Amino acid sequence: MNRPTPPSRTHQPPPPPPPRRYQPPPRRYQPPPPPTPRYQPPPRQQPPPPAAPPLHVTAEERGAPIIATKPKRPRPPSGRTNLASCVVATIFLIFIIIVILIVYFTVFKPQDPKIAVSAVQLPSFSVVNGTVNFTFSQYASVRNPNRAAFSHYDSSLQLLYSGTQVGFMFIPAGEIDAGRTKYMAATFSVQSFPLAAPPVAMTGMPTVMNGGGVGFNYGMRVQPTMEIESKLEMAGRVRVLHFFSHRVQATAGCRVAIAVTDGSVLGFHC
Repeated sequence: MNRPTPPSRTHQPPPPPPPRRYQPPPRRYQPPPPPTPRYQPPPRQQPPPPAAPPLHVTAEERGAPIIATKPKRPRPPSGRTNLASCVVATIFLIFIIIVILIVYFTVFKPQDPKIAVSAVQLPSFSVVNGTVNFTFSQYASVRNPNRAAFSHYDSSLQLLYSGTQVGFMFIPAGEIDAGRTKYMAATFSVQSFPLAAPPVAMTGMPTVMNGGGVGFNYGMRVQPTMEIESKLEMAGRVRVLHFFSHRVQATAGCRVAIAVTDGSVLGFHC
């Protein structure tokens, strides 16, 4: 009996797996790409500055023969130039000297002080047996016209009778400011001295002050009188511009008429 033939068994591949769906990967943040740089031309290169010529090029470097030269001496100024300079300097010095002299003689020239006697008095007066004894007083003003202080140190007041000194007084040293006036009073006793001659009778003797003024004693007076002379001397120095010192001096002489009977001053003339 025939048996059915079993089917032949052959090797078959396994069936393919079922297709899978595509799943894209998760997206991540990505920065934008950098901008593309623009084209920039390269900077132009400046040509190098020309080299400075050497300060000193020797003859050997130039290839020239060496020649010994003497250093040049500066030309001395000509005679005309020296003469012109001397003339200009001389004219300038003369101009400066003239200006100094003008200023000196107009502004700073030392001047002698001015003395003015204002009054003369005899506080006491007596006559005994032809001998006179009295006290003499004189008032004066001294003006300094200079632009610097006047320092007086050698000053005195003398009293003369018939050419003979009968009284003397030193005036203390002092100083008078520029342009100022100082008033002085001198009083001293006169020693007894004999009258030189019998008193002279004078009629109508006016009181004259400083050579022109008539005083209060003017009138017809007939009485014996005597005449004395006073001499006031002021001497000192004036320092100009604090450097130059000059000696100045002034003198004031007055003739005084005195009544012998009572010693009153009839008048004086300076």
